[in-house]
Amino acid sequence: MTTALSDVSPIYHPPLDPYLTILHRDRDFLVCDKPSGLLSVPGRHPALSDSLLTRVQKEFPKALIVHRLDKDTSGIVLMSLNRKAHAFVAAQFEARETKKSYVAEVWGRVEGEEGVIDLPLAIDPDNKPRHRVDHEHGKPALTRWQVIGHGENRTRLRLFPMTGRTHQLRVHMKALGHVILGDEFYAEGEALAAADRLMLHAEELSFRKPDGSDVTFTAPTPF
Repeated sequence: MTTALSDVSPIYHPPLDPYLTILHRDRDFLVCDKPSGLLSVPGRHPALSDSLLTRVQKEFPKALIVHRLDKDTSGIVLMSLNRKAHAFVAAQFEARETKKSYVAEVWGRVEGEEGVIDLPLAIDPDNKPRHRVDHEHGKPALTRWQVIGHGENRTRLRLFPMTGRTHQLRVHMKALGHVILGDEFYAEGEALAAADRLMLHAEELSFRKPDGSDVTFTAPTPF
């Protein structure tokens, strides 16, 4: 008997503590702090059903996710509680009018105080779901970085993604020569072993609410 690939259960152990952290709630939005290791939305396989969205919808059935974080990235995820609010803020993400900042710990000493990475990205067809710098077929991707501090064989950065490509910060840091610690897709050897999780956290998000007010939310960095 042959076992279909879809019948093979993926290895997935989402954190249960905290089960759900809501930083803010109003009539239009929920601001959640997603832990590392939890999917933003459920996967296709039944073993991947647990996610931030499914946890939220148990309490708020009408909640819709506005944007996603990688499973291993922690931090702010915005959800809408009605379709009008969803459309309003989703348009801001599409037009790149929102402002986001991340904190990352990367391997090695980053020289200088700040800089910009402007490198197009595309899926790596031979190593899915990994992405790569691709000057021929890639989509434009822009990241601004700022050094916060230095440690032994590591640098703490604040990252500002000006675009929203898949794995953008992870691939851009690799291209800079400083992979994010604990990155199972792009780090190897000491850089991979240096942390027990991906050291990337969505720290801050700013956007405009339907009433015209500008708001900023922050999730404390857990590392």
